[in-house]
Amino acid sequence: MRVLAYSVAAVALLATAAGAQAQSKKYTLALVPKNMNNPFFDQARDGCKKAEKELNGAIECLYIGPGEHGGGEEQVQVINDLIAKKVDGIAVSPANAAAVGKALEGAKKAGIPVLTWDSDLLEKDKGLRAAYVGTYNYDIGVNLAKLAQQIKPKGGTLCIQSGGAAAANHNERMQGIRDTLSGAKSTAAPGTKLTGQNGWTEVAGCPLYTNDDFPLAVQQMEDTLGKNPKLDAFIPTGGFPQFIPQAYRKVAEKYKARIDDGSLALVVADTLPAQMDLLKAGLSKGQVGQRPFEMGYKSMMFLKDMKDGKPAPKDPTYTGLDVCTPQNATSCVGSGT
Repeated sequence: MRVLAYSVAAVALLATAAGAQAQSKKYTLALVPKNMNNPFFDQARDGCKKAEKELNGAIECLYIGPGEHGGGEEQVQVINDLIAKKVDGIAVSPANAAAVGKALEGAKKAGIPVLTWDSDLLEKDKGLRAAYVGTYNYDIGVNLAKLAQQIKPKGGTLCIQSGGAAAANHNERMQGIRDTLSGAKSTAAPGTKLTGQNGWTEVAGCPLYTNDDFPLAVQQMEDTLGKNPKLDAFIPTGGFPQFIPQAYRKVAEKYKARIDDGSLALVVADTLPAQMDLLKAGLSKGQVGQRPFEMGYKSMMFLKDMKDGKPAPKDPTYTGLDVCTPQNATSCVGSGT
């Protein structure tokens, strides 16, 4: 009986020690943006680092991604490297939804928990991640379109400027714009091109695709407004041209009279501080913003919970929107922290 008691006590002691060791393990959790030269993703990184600080050594926020956003190949390589290194969790904003989905099959086989943030996987691949954390992207498009409708109630000519053609989030935003302006629900992203529906027509050469190349985004904007001097609306689905504020300012100032009198509806996604300065300067008529800081913060907290055996977060977990106009510019942006 005494031997049995010692054995039971030893097993209990080992279990306690193992539990303590698991508790003290520092998890390496990767936050993978589409690219690392983007002020939007910088805010997500800051949220990730806040979680790291609050968790007091329990996690390492590994912020890693491509230097620039192209077709997504470099991001896929980053993900493959993270899987090979056996990180403890991955939160990724897919640049190319199909390619990232294929890469994440390796994470599933390796037992690495995955979240998507900012942009999601294709519907067929959503089983490869536990949840999506971020904006309801369709609603960004809806709100951008509503701002344009307020300025141009009779419709008109339009150019949408998007990110990557394979980026699910930007396609969903484009669908939201097109559906709202046309008054008809399309079956899939990026929606049905506007050819006169409800008074709206997309001009030749649009939509534009920037691949998050910000100088290119400014050049596209300048070229499009130059070729279409009576264009009624220019709507970027991300802050691309405004992410180089001085370059954007030089182009937008040429059209300030048209922005002021409402003959040009210039409304842009995202509400970073530099963008809000442009709105306040009268160089846009509206901004629809996300909360990237919260995306980075929550993604780390959720991955830590999952590693500790807690349930995955609600899928999807939406982080909210801010709809800003010249009238509410000083108070519209939520902290997201």
